[in-house]
Amino acid sequence: MPDLADLRREYARAELSRDHVTEDPIEQFRNWFDEVLDSEVEEPNAMTLSTAAPDGTPSARIVLLKGLDERGFHFYTNYESRKGTELSQNPNAALTFLWKPLERQVRIEGSVERMPEDESTEYFYSRPRGAQLGAWASPQSRVVASRDELEQNLAEVTAEYEDHDEIPRPSHWGGYVVRPAQIEFWQGRPNRLHDRLRYRREDENSDWTLDRLAP
Repeated sequence: MPDLADLRREYARAELSRDHVTEDPIEQFRNWFDEVLDSEVEEPNAMTLSTAAPDGTPSARIVLLKGLDERGFHFYTNYESRKGTELSQNPNAALTFLWKPLERQVRIEGSVERMPEDESTEYFYSRPRGAQLGAWASPQSRVVASRDELEQNLAEVTAEYEDHDEIPRPSHWGGYVVRPAQIEFWQGRPNRLHDRLRYRREDENSDWTLDRLAP
């Protein structure tokens, strides 16, 4: 194993200033995301979702961004999973996108709420049939005896809905919206003097303020 302290690289691909961004951070995110799509970064919608238990114990995992509108950032999961349980107890979260080829990060913090059931159902029906069956078969985040148990669950669910054109959405599965209170755009720069621009607002009716943060 190499000496981790010696693993480093310089960032010099681009810069980020107030002249480079829009007044609306959602619009700015869309602009950056379009650039990511053009650069063909693998799974550009992959993001780290960080949640916390009531006692402050944090947990993080990679999920996929599946929607973005004026409300905020959308993702879908099992409501009974660890993240779902933590969000029911502490409805706040952070999202982090890392687009390494572009030397960029985006950090988002905000409150979280469940999406309306009709929207969750509409998205559920857009998923591949196998993914729909998997949502029924997996007791996400719970201890299982073996892989065989999961495979057996899937086989039973597959047989149950074999003659059904549509598989109903499980009541324990659906979407969340992260409503941003602050969004930070990070651009790597030489000598670790990275560019950091942060949008912040007090509530959803407030205007966004834009600040530069020291790296």
